[in-house]
Amino acid sequence: MRKAIMIIAAMLALFAGQAMAQRCLHGMSAVEIKADMADGCYTGSSRDCGYSFGVYYSVFKGGANTWNFGGEYLQTYKPYGENGRIPVAQFTGEVGYNLHLLSDYSQTFHLYGGASALGGYETVNWGKHVLPDGSTLHNGDAFIYGGAVTLSADFYISDKIALTANVKERFVFGNSTGHFHTQYGVGIKFIIE
Repeated sequence: MRKAIMIIAAMLALFAGQAMAQRCLHGMSAVEIKADMADGCYTGSSRDCGYSFGVYYSVFKGGANTWNFGGEYLQTYKPYGENGRIPVAQFTGEVGYNLHLLSDYSQTFHLYGGASALGGYETVNWGKHVLPDGSTLHNGDAFIYGGAVTLSADFYISDKIALTANVKERFVFGNSTGHFHTQYGVGIKFIIE
C-alpha cells in the first residue's frame, strides 16, 4: 500500500500542472488563411500552373468534424505560342464538411477528409478577347459551379493557433478552360472560442 501511495505521489509530482488541451470541441470555431500551388509547382515563369489564396471560417461539431465556409481566388495559366501564356482566374465561394479521420492522444495532430460545393466566376485573360499577336480568344468569362474533395492536416502549436497542410482536387463546370485543378499548400488557423 505504501509503495502504491509513493508511486501515485511521484506521478502527481511529475505531471502536476499538465493537462491535455481542450481542442476541437463542439461549438468552437476557427478562421483559416491558406495559400496553395495549383496544377503543379508555380514559379514566375511557369506556363501551365498557378496558385490560390483562400480564407475560411470553420465551426466544430461533435467528434471534431467541421463545417467550412469560405472564399478562394485561383489563378492559373494556359500556355500560348512558344513562350506566352493566358491567365485564367476563378473567384469562388465554398461550403463544405470535413470528417475527422485521425488525431493523436495529445490533440496536437488532426487529419480530416472533406467534400465541398463551390460556385463563382471565371475570367479568361481578364476579359480581353484580342491577344498581343492579333489572335482572337474564343474562351470567355463564365459563371462556374462544382465541388472539391480535400485531405487536410492540422498541427497545433498552441491552443489558439494551428499550422495546416492540405491537398485538394477541384472540379468545376460551366467554363471552357478545363474542369479539374489539383491544389496543395499550407495555411494558418486561428481558433475562436
